[in-house]
Amino acid sequence: MKTVQQIIVTKDHKSIISIAPNRPVYDALVILAEYKIGALAVLDGDKLVGIFSERDYAREVILKGRSSKTTMVSEVMSANIISIKPDNTVEEAMTKMSDKRIRHLPVMDGDNIVGMLSIGDVVKETISYQQRLIKELESYIQG
Repeated sequence: MKTVQQIIVTKDHKSIISIAPNRPVYDALVILAEYKIGALAVLDGDKLVGIFSERDYAREVILKGRSSKTTMVSEVMSANIISIKPDNTVEEAMTKMSDKRIRHLPVMDGDNIVGMLSIGDVVKETISYQQRLIKELESYIQG
């Protein structure tokens, strides 16, 4: 199975799509819609300080009657960051995402964020891997 690094280099968005923690949630929503993604890295300078996702918006803004134009990203982001290293396998990423019940996983090389893996990326690669394996087994069986 491929490594996380092999997956992030093939993604459509090569750069880290992010927002500063002192920006309004509304700005984060605009970015999410523009790129058609479900989460943003929250960067204070170059340092990853959190993740802002559609779930954060639903749970911490909408359901609590807050305004997306006056609530800051830092107030509602997920600050307990769970990450993975580039040399980990996609299978390890899937296990971590499943165990922690998260849909987005920052890829960290030391203190530097080098990518963001989504559950969709992991599922797509897993299906592709299984299809390759099936073809290899069919070829082996047919001789």
